[in-house]
Amino acid sequence: MADNSFSDGVPADSVEAAKNASNTEKLTDQVMQNPQVLAALQERLDNVSHTPSSYIETLPKAVKRRINALKQLQVRCAHIEAKFYEEVHDLERKYAALYQPLFDKRREFITGDVEPTDAESEWHSENEEEEKLAGDMKNKVVIAEKEAAAAEELNPKGIPEFWFTIFRNVDMLSELVQEYDEPILKHLQDIKVKFSDPGQPMSFVLEFHFEPNDYFTNPVLTKTYKMKSEPDKADPFSFEGPEIVDCDGCTIDWKKGKNVTVKTIKKKQKHKGRGTVRTITKQVPNESFFNFFNPLKASGDGESLDEDSEFTLASDFEIGHFFRERIVPRAVLYFTGEAIEDDDNFEEGEEGEEEELEGDEEAEDEDDAEINPKV
Repeated sequence: MADNSFSDGVPADSVEAAKNASNTEKLTDQVMQNPQVLAALQERLDNVSHTPSSYIETLPKAVKRRINALKQLQVRCAHIEAKFYEEVHDLERKYAALYQPLFDKRREFITGDVEPTDAESEWHSENEEEEKLAGDMKNKVVIAEKEAAAAEELNPKGIPEFWFTIFRNVDMLSELVQEYDEPILKHLQDIKVKFSDPGQPMSFVLEFHFEPNDYFTNPVLTKTYKMKSEPDKADPFSFEGPEIVDCDGCTIDWKKGKNVTVKTIKKKQKHKGRGTVRTITKQVPNESFFNFFNPLKASGDGESLDEDSEFTLASDFEIGHFFRERIVPRAVLYFTGEAIEDDDNFEEGEEGEEEELEGDEEAEDEDDAEINPKV
């Protein structure tokens, strides 16, 4: 029998493979000349998601080199921005000195140490004219006069429970206050913000001034927030301005039996050998606003905090910032609730716009249904 495994010295398998490759190339050429196939292929390529990083990887080496140069410039921009915020901090310190005489007078009015003059007490409401035209104004005036007469008979000193009322009005603060904290906070007379001295590391101190009370001997409780206005060496592009990086509280000198940050519990212990039972008492941490002055410390040794600790620390920083930026400068508006109403109205306005847009979309759908009714 003849051997067909070779043809002219070339293996039969190689010949067959060459024929198949030739046929495949011809078929590929025919397919690629088909406009419909090309369109479908292009559409599939267009739908493939391209990330910025994947795009950068496709660029020539020379272009990547120039992009790296741009990043170097961006780092320098971040350092200039950090210096800008340092000067802003200096400016804040300057204007804090201008605000302080007004805040000092505010404290005098609140505590009743000074009575405002008639000129200082004059204030015209935006709705005053509308209220005068109201049909039931006479009744309101009579009621108001009776209430004013009763108030004059009581004649409380200053503005009672001014700061405590702010704590009660603001959700962020009221969530921290326990029922047993309330009698203490009613002794709070003032909250001040003190900025770090020139040339010192960036920081600010919250000072809580209390009148003499039955709970602790400190006239002032302090909380210091340390700040940083410097790009992170490991991630310089994350810099967005000064940030609070740590905080220190103070020691509260509680009077005997008045420490609300701890509670005493009774626990029974059984002796292993004799089987006798004894009752012991021990102190354990207790939820209280005054834990605010014993804050969690940021890890300074490079070790990361657990998720709960990170959240607690972030919340603490947020509260400190809120005291500094909102509560202290605009205290009277948080006392009356006007600042809170402004925030609520802004949020409601945004939601209202969304609802209105949704309504418009529904109306358009209804119009379409009328024009193109479904059978």
